Amino acid sequence: MTTALDTPADRARAARRRRRTSPRAERVASAFLHLELLVVAVIVIFPLLWIVGASFSPGTGLANASPIPEDATLDHYVSLFTETDYGRWYLNSLYVATLNMAGSVVLSALCGYVFSRIRFKGRKAGLLGILILQMFPTFLTAIAVYMLFLNFGLLDSLTGLALVSIAAALPYNTWLMKGYTDNLPASLDEAAAIDGASRWTIFVKIVLPLMRPMLTFVAITQFTMPWMDFILPALLLQSPEKQTVALGLFAMIEDVYQNAFTTFAAGAVILAVPITILYIVLQRYLVTGASAGAEKG
Repeated sequence: MTTALDTPADRARAARRRRRTSPRAERVASAFLHLELLVVAVIVIFPLLWIVGASFSPGTGLANASPIPEDATLDHYVSLFTETDYGRWYLNSLYVATLNMAGSVVLSALCGYVFSRIRFKGRKAGLLGILILQMFPTFLTAIAVYMLFLNFGLLDSLTGLALVSIAAALPYNTWLMKGYTDNLPASLDEAAAIDGASRWTIFVKIVLPLMRPMLTFVAITQFTMPWMDFILPALLLQSPEKQTVALGLFAMIEDVYQNAFTTFAAGAVILAVPITILYIVLQRYLVTGASAGAEKG
């Protein structure tokens, strides 16, 4: 019961005491939280351990795979480079990933700057179109892309595959770049313009260096995507020498009765290691770029 002599501070302290949970309730809540984290960790980590263990397990089939192999062997890693074209697949994927990264960074930076800083007729319609295009996954346009490539003679081309990847990610990357550029001080552009700088000079000398966190974010995400893409390479690539890692690894396990799952696991581990290291080293830029691009659109 409160009285007229109670001060606001006294009433606030009393309210906090009433809301304060008991130590037992806090322990129960903490236990449930840790249990939830443990379950999530098991769900995420166990498949990874199983794949790594399978890559060192003797034998070839799925039945031979084990998270902790008894007789570990490196034979599957050796056979990847002696009995398959894994090296060629890897270089093909590296070419597509590098081209996709470079093209996405350049085009999204230019488009983001234009939509953020330049007011032109059709700008709002263009932004609306970009927003709508983000809602459609790439595979919905698979038939149209195939017919387009067939007519222009771009089928079975690694460069053509990279162009499709760039175009598919361009709306999302442009929106990210536009949102990030909106947060950069426009006074820097105005001061440079007063000094006689052209728009190109302002973009290259002032805005582009300030875009570095978002440029790094786009570069990393666009470099890693082609390594995991299966639908587009399967649709557009036909020659065995043009296969990417995803297609080559899938060929090892597509036969239910005669597959090389342990060799597939070794290839997956080799593929994952450099990408994982890249994410760990540059995770600061990934977090900064993702959060900054979402602040304003």
